[in-house]
Amino acid sequence: MKLKITKITNLEFGKMVQAASQKLNQRAEFINSLNVFPVPDGDTGTNMSLSMASGAKYEREATSTQVGDLASALAKGLLMGARGNSGVILSQIFRGFSKNVAGKESLDANDLAEALAAGAQTAYKAVMKPTEGTILTVIRKAAGAGKEAVKTTDDICEVMDAVVVAAEAALKSTPDLLPVLKQVGVVDSGGQGLTFVLEAFSDSLSGKIDESEDYKPDDAEMDSMIDAAHHQSVQGKLDPNDIKYGYCTEIMVRIGDGKLVDQDFDYDTFYNYLAGLGDSLLVINDDEIVKVHVHTEHPGDVMTWGQRFGALIKVKVDNMRLQQETIMEHDQAEDTPLAPAVPEVANGPKPDMHGYAIISVASGDGIATLFKGLGVTDMIAGGQTMNPSTADIVKAVNASGAKQALVLPNNKNIFLAAEQAAEVADIPVKIIHSKTISQGMTAMLAFNPEADLDENQSEMEDVLDTVISGQVTHAVRDTTIDGMEIHKDDYMGLVDGKIVVTDVDRQTATVEMVKRMLDEDSELVTIFYGADATKADADQLADAVSALDDELEIEIHEGDQPVYPFLISVE
Repeated sequence: MKLKITKITNLEFGKMVQAASQKLNQRAEFINSLNVFPVPDGDTGTNMSLSMASGAKYEREATSTQVGDLASALAKGLLMGARGNSGVILSQIFRGFSKNVAGKESLDANDLAEALAAGAQTAYKAVMKPTEGTILTVIRKAAGAGKEAVKTTDDICEVMDAVVVAAEAALKSTPDLLPVLKQVGVVDSGGQGLTFVLEAFSDSLSGKIDESEDYKPDDAEMDSMIDAAHHQSVQGKLDPNDIKYGYCTEIMVRIGDGKLVDQDFDYDTFYNYLAGLGDSLLVINDDEIVKVHVHTEHPGDVMTWGQRFGALIKVKVDNMRLQQETIMEHDQAEDTPLAPAVPEVANGPKPDMHGYAIISVASGDGIATLFKGLGVTDMIAGGQTMNPSTADIVKAVNASGAKQALVLPNNKNIFLAAEQAAEVADIPVKIIHSKTISQGMTAMLAFNPEADLDENQSEMEDVLDTVISGQVTHAVRDTTIDGMEIHKDDYMGLVDGKIVVTDVDRQTATVEMVKRMLDEDSELVTIFYGADATKADADQLADAVSALDDELEIEIHEGDQPVYPFLISVE
């Protein structure tokens, strides 16, 4: 006889959450292996597992018997433990879920369906430019199926069955929505992780929990899953000479005040209009104040819109094109490169930081020393293979004792966790969207301790694209990408995240990668050798690079970084 459930109490909800945490833990390595690029840092599974484990701990330690309170604890734990883009998006799904069920003692089928739909909406809002073919597609389709199912049944097990079937179908469709997934023949790894969560919920409710400790997919499951892949944000930083939205505009509105108010404040209405005016949009509000940051061509429209909801109590507009022109003119007048050689050591007194903390994420003692020599005040160990959580970043910010902070993630999979940390930290925080160690170091050279937080963010981000970043690592599996056949244990050269060369010999792969990075304007090549390389290896590489162009200036630094024997920057 098939089990029928019409109510989820605190007991069922707790079992669902713990089952999902267990399933992600068991499947983490499998999800990690499902990566478009065969580099040894595919960590979606690890990130989602650790994020969910944090959420499950908060839920388990909560003393309330209300499902609404337990969902709130889950969301809080997920947020604080969120690692990587996938972990942050998972936290946002359950943030929306928890808000929808706030105050509820238990959940019926309709409550569950509505909460999943609210989770999908919140997750989409958390991403500046949502892309289909990702975890977002999976939650949207799954939630939609749940809302359809409750029209004909009050059986929660049947509703979750429909949710899981839709999630699995959406997962299979991801290669048709993202060309890079279709090219490699894989599905989205974040979507796969979410599908496991929903399956665990369904199995827990119906009593079909898989207790196996070591999970390996069978042939049928492999055929249905294909493989999975990280989806990295397609939104890159624009060239400083081609800024699409030229005015960094900030306003603060006291809701309900002012002579021009003609609308009651509604977050979605307020946000959606501003989203059509530009990018880099951030809207934060409480019951009295709403703060806005947006890059736009129409700052006047932003202000006018704000006045329809309240009185403007702060306005700030910066012409980012003019700022960049000034920087370029200054650099040309001084005839110095944007990123000179990195200091050799980080010893000596720290400069006057004017109340700033600058927090950088990186692995390797040498890399940390170099960052500190550039003015970074605090380091968070992490990066490839282990993204720090939101809580890790918040802890570093709050413990800094500073009045304001800048965070350098140096890895685009840390962006969302850093942005979540900025929202809950005790002091104002801005994120510098550095994707690599080289970009982070270049950004530090644009830091001005006498400038305000927004000015520093703007100027430090403007110089990110002035450096070309190269990474050398080994392949962890066979694959074919962009027509390039890659074999396990081959060495690969990645330029700004794209695999451009592969070879069985590390030196050959590295030199060929550097060739791809050079152009007629190249002046400085910086080599950071990692834990798997030696100074002699770096010297040999420097000689080979000099042979390509004897006018190049070459710097060598001991980075001690894992995973990548060589990190190379070209300026």
